[in-house]
Amino acid sequence: MTKESNQFVSEMKSWHGRTIGQKTVEALCSNHFDSVFFDTAIEAIDMVMHFIQPGNTVAFGGSQTIRQLGLPDRIQKSGAILFDHNAEGLNLGEKIEVMRKQQVCDVFICSSNAISMDGELFNVDGNGNRISAMIFGPRKVIVLAGTNKICPDEASAWQRIKTVAAPINMKRFNRPNPCTSQGICMDCNLPTRGCNAYLALRRKPPMSDISVFIINEDLGF
Repeated sequence: MTKESNQFVSEMKSWHGRTIGQKTVEALCSNHFDSVFFDTAIEAIDMVMHFIQPGNTVAFGGSQTIRQLGLPDRIQKSGAILFDHNAEGLNLGEKIEVMRKQQVCDVFICSSNAISMDGELFNVDGNGNRISAMIFGPRKVIVLAGTNKICPDEASAWQRIKTVAAPINMKRFNRPNPCTSQGICMDCNLPTRGCNAYLALRRKPPMSDISVFIINEDLGF
């Protein structure tokens, strides 16, 4: 492709992401979430940092989006205390204790497996620590998602999880599940299964403070 063709494709993708992203943000706000659309990741990162003060406890939901944005290093340099259950060197007991602390941290940052244009969030967990923290516990929850996570409706959101998010995540963890060879969820019954807890977050729970930031970029799985 020529340079002009590449630029044209990029502009069209950016237009599409902005169009569906802004509509999704409007729907999220109607469902009582604090939601903002950002054209670039840099803008979203700057907004996240407004919620974090030195000494705050900050946790992550094992999100590749968060790591792709470089937030762990940025937040650690700010003087915050990180609760990262995927930190190197943790044994299983230590990992579980970090997960418990994440449930009552000051700021919990994660992504969503899928977000519908109806303004609803859809997620699947192996252990449930991420989705439980999204619902209640942390003082502030921030969900960051690229426009690649946006789906037209609930059915397509679950389908995205089954055919994209779940198998890629299981491959990331090198699980010997059927989805890592077939490329889609096979509804297995193995002990290594990663699809055990399902969450459809249709409205913001009244006692939780949740922001959903939509970024006009392709982020995470």
